[in-house]
Amino acid sequence: MTATRTSMYRTPLTALFALSTLLLAAGCTTDGIATKPDPLAGDIIDEAQLTELMLTAGDPDSAVRYFERGLAREPERADFRRNLAKSYARAKRFPEAARTYQELIALNQEQPSDRLDYAYVAVRLGRWQDAEALATQIPGTIDSERRHLLDAMLADRAQNWDAADSAYARAEVKATNPADVLNNWGVSLMSRGELERAEDTFQRAISYDSRLFSAKNNLALSRGLRRDYRLPIVPLTSEERAVVSYNLGVIALRQGDKRIARGLFAKAVDEHPRHYQAAADQLAQLEGAVVQ
Repeated sequence: MTATRTSMYRTPLTALFALSTLLLAAGCTTDGIATKPDPLAGDIIDEAQLTELMLTAGDPDSAVRYFERGLAREPERADFRRNLAKSYARAKRFPEAARTYQELIALNQEQPSDRLDYAYVAVRLGRWQDAEALATQIPGTIDSERRHLLDAMLADRAQNWDAADSAYARAEVKATNPADVLNNWGVSLMSRGELERAEDTFQRAISYDSRLFSAKNNLALSRGLRRDYRLPIVPLTSEERAVVSYNLGVIALRQGDKRIARGLFAKAVDEHPRHYQAAADQLAQLEGAVVQ
């Protein structure tokens, strides 16, 4: 299926997971950096405030440059090395993030949460054995949503569904907004073929965050896999309706429901506020074929 705009799950369990990750950075140039006042000199903003800004609201590539300069200037600073690793991860530069976490640990500079963050980087790199080893080294004092979500992903990977459900439930309890946890849990249920449970879980995710498009798309997929191709009754923009219709059309086509697929692709073309090439191509192919 053609990729769209949102990423929603980090564990490649089965081919169904690939089906469910169909969806939905701005860089900045370095010109003029040398002529600007150095933030590390403390003459623009308090260093602690700037660090927090860089790690949360700032552009990831700018944060990488900031902490690289800081670490070059003060290589003994564990906080610069830690924040550089986090910034690499935010910028999706996972090999560099992994290397920096390894340096942090080798220098005995790590904090308990660093192994948790490193484990997530290992998952993104597909280094499951590393992630499992790191998980065993995370102290029990870390009782967070992220910790339990990591346990759930590892249990999913091992197809230990009871352990996965237990970890997802713990993560939901710890989450301030459980929508993402429930969305991931729903994908896990879809991968097992438990489509009705998955549908209920995606509905719960949307009840917490009606803007979470990946949950809305996954809700439609879980229904489509049971040959219910109606769009779910949830808030959708015209572009979202087009994307969901297209994804349902692909499922219908794969399940042999060509006439329904044709209608869904036509709906996707009509609904999209701009030209939707993927849907138009699928529709053209079906228009040129004998529809059963």
